[in-house]
Amino acid sequence: MSAHEKTQEYQRLDAAHYLHPFTDARALAGKARVIARAEGVYLWDSDGNKLLDAMSGLWCVNAGYGREEIAEAVAEQLARLPYYNSFFQCATPPAIELAAELARVSPPGFNRAFFTTSGSEAIDTVVRVIRRYWQLRGEPKRVNIIARENAYHGSTVAGMSLGGMAIMHEQGGPPMPGVARIRQPKWFGEGDAEAQTPEEFGAIAARALAEKIDELGAETVAAFIGEPVQGAGGVVVPPPNYWNAVQQICDEHSVPIVADEVICAFGRTGAWFGSETFGIRPKLMPVAKALTSGYLPMGGVLLHDDIADVLAEGGEFAHGYTYSGHPVCAAAALANLKILREEKLIERARDDIGPYLQKQWQTLADHPLVGETRGVGMLAALEIAQKNNNGNSKNDNDKNNNKNNRRFQCDPPAGIQCRELCAANGLVMRAVGDTMIIAPPLTITRAEVDELINKARQSLNDLASRL
Repeated sequence: MSAHEKTQEYQRLDAAHYLHPFTDARALAGKARVIARAEGVYLWDSDGNKLLDAMSGLWCVNAGYGREEIAEAVAEQLARLPYYNSFFQCATPPAIELAAELARVSPPGFNRAFFTTSGSEAIDTVVRVIRRYWQLRGEPKRVNIIARENAYHGSTVAGMSLGGMAIMHEQGGPPMPGVARIRQPKWFGEGDAEAQTPEEFGAIAARALAEKIDELGAETVAAFIGEPVQGAGGVVVPPPNYWNAVQQICDEHSVPIVADEVICAFGRTGAWFGSETFGIRPKLMPVAKALTSGYLPMGGVLLHDDIADVLAEGGEFAHGYTYSGHPVCAAAALANLKILREEKLIERARDDIGPYLQKQWQTLADHPLVGETRGVGMLAALEIAQKNNNGNSKNDNDKNNNKNNRRFQCDPPAGIQCRELCAANGLVMRAVGDTMIIAPPLTITRAEVDELINKARQSLNDLASRL
């Protein structure tokens, strides 16, 4: 078989047997892009086409592809002890060492970890932990968890319920009880640049939390959950005053913050945790994705001592998974964290490649199809829109960032067309509606950032020709 014939056979088998996540099977039928290998920041499909992966797989390959250190650690652990559980008063050396390493890199007060297989399982664990915590505190009425519109917290029943994605609620039935929702802090399209500064909008978005706590009664609220930066919602970077206001509100009402760090942790925002970037003081931090750089599936919940100590004194915690603390996954995570630490990839994301990426990304703001560019660290987004630069903004830097930007009405949507044009130009960029987002590996070089920007601009030019 030629390479193309093999691809066609893969696509035939894929259409017949593989049900993909978050995919319209009819639209995909027989057209799956088969990714065959990877190295550094690049992918190759089964036809031999090379693509720059500006999404780190699914936000997770922070250390880059082809890391022999991780592969060797996995192979050694497989040979020594491929599996044992964490039930029945047992543990394995990699799981213990990983829990200790996570305590070392986490903010002060975070000294315990509960391991899962994924971020979705970590969110389920958060629900179990926080409600059990309040039981043990003698406040069993505290069951309500406040979350945000357009947030993504996984696709299990609990994750879907806490998330604010309407399509998931429509397909999954009514969300679980005990979840309340407030507006997201998304300035583009929701803030009014002619009447508000971003800071004024940030205060309004934060005040929605206080209003919801008052509506529910603080004595019924178990926690507020939010991503430091909403990832799958379109890289929603909140106004600079937002999280400080949220923290003050939560402190005033004794409501713990759950910082969903599944995307933001391990260098993505230029710090070990997104909470540190935005000055959040959470009590629980679910993690996954870059914990192993995606090399093996693993997640967890990092618990502040204020929560962990109460649970530890509360008898048996009736919760867990077959693969909690899986020794091979833990070995991969340890090798990955060692790379992040020894190569100073977190510091590089903060001081060098992150600022360079943001500077270069901002150059796309002058494109006729770009209504806004935004980002932080190794996260960035742009809004595809028809601009209306009327110059009436209260903030000259945000004059494009208002409701007068109109979306294109086309089929397929402009974002989907742009995503496909990116792939044709050798670039993986994700579309969230008409928002294009990136989260490249922390190992990307300046030359590769330039390549990313050039390919993104070419794809926007191609889209402009179509539209």
